Amino acid sequence: MADRSILHVDQNCFFASVEMRSHPQWRDIPMAVGGDSKQRHGIILAKNRLAQAAGVKTAEAIWQAKQKCPDLLVVPAHFDQYVYYSERTRELLLQYTDLVEPFGLDECWMDVTGSGYGSGRQIADEIRGRVRDELGLTCSVGVSFNKSMAKLGSDYKKPDATTEITRENFRNIVWPLPVADLLFVGRSTDAVLAKMNVRTIGDLAALEPDFVVSVLGKNGYALWQSANGMEDEPVRPASYVRPLKSVGNSTTTPRDMCTKQDVWEVISTLSAQVAARLRKHHFFAGTVTIWVRDTDLKSYEKQRALPRETNDEREIAKLAMELFEESYDWHAPLRSFGVRTTNLSDEQDYHQMTIFEDYEKTQRDDKVNRALDGIRSRYGYDIVMRGTQLQGKGDLCEEGREDHPHGGFKEDL
Repeated sequence: MADRSILHVDQNCFFASVEMRSHPQWRDIPMAVGGDSKQRHGIILAKNRLAQAAGVKTAEAIWQAKQKCPDLLVVPAHFDQYVYYSERTRELLLQYTDLVEPFGLDECWMDVTGSGYGSGRQIADEIRGRVRDELGLTCSVGVSFNKSMAKLGSDYKKPDATTEITRENFRNIVWPLPVADLLFVGRSTDAVLAKMNVRTIGDLAALEPDFVVSVLGKNGYALWQSANGMEDEPVRPASYVRPLKSVGNSTTTPRDMCTKQDVWEVISTLSAQVAARLRKHHFFAGTVTIWVRDTDLKSYEKQRALPRETNDEREIAKLAMELFEESYDWHAPLRSFGVRTTNLSDEQDYHQMTIFEDYEKTQRDDKVNRALDGIRSRYGYDIVMRGTQLQGKGDLCEEGREDHPHGGFKEDL
């Protein structure tokens, strides 16, 4: 059976490149896109090549970046523009195949096997030229026989480059790379592997798979397969909707949370938005998790099953507050808070009620929630809110609104 022809298209310095497209004068100076320092989202979101050469890193604090590069120009993010150019790029890619799987705003996989537009390399080079000429941006493209190798290819040489990784050359190209370059090897996994002196992808590939699983769990086998070029995940079509595994929101508040009331107001607002998303996707949640970060930047998570599966904001908020009160000793004020629900089930499935529940009240509450959802979808989320949510909203930045497409709140997939 012939190998597939998989491409991974990665927009170079995407946010910064979009800004430089609108402001060509910024191309010749170190510049970065940053969060809002007033809202305590003061981190580097993206940087151009000159800033990168000066040592500026994505996700570091703006003040740290300016220590490395005093002349750094930091500009605000314009997410509507990033979404626009992301969609234009995707439309271009869909002209070659309907198997285009997004990976964030600035990356896509494509399966061009037998597409009739030429070899994978030819298509990659054509795409790079069209992105440059038609959109005024650049991208790097990896060409390979599976998704993980194609992703490594797009990272291998930048900017505006095509790298082809084949079954014959992948060991020479990929195995010397740091193991952290492998998709889904995060900081914690990298730290575990480093303790075993596994530094490169080749080091991981040389291990016995059973040993990797014993150390990293079931995901370890998938990583070992990727390191050995054995990953065979399909490229999903553009119409594919990934099933939700969790729904959560988190925020960093503009001011410290110093009292229980401060926390309750934020929990109430987050829980309301989580519940609205659960109902939007027709899910009940079985478990609530809270994520807490204090002003010393120490963080932790706590979770517990709900008494019954629900998509009601009050039940979610109640359990989230219980978890917080049981686990936090107020050694420092809080900076960030998150609420996430997991163990999702379809709301149409059978759900066992407890003997203490009032069925008619539950039905009335659900009708009220659905009515609120309808009003908010038509007139905006802020049109009707509970009192505690109104108070909590003042502690949430504008980018943290539920209807903001890329704000401080997260919907987990």
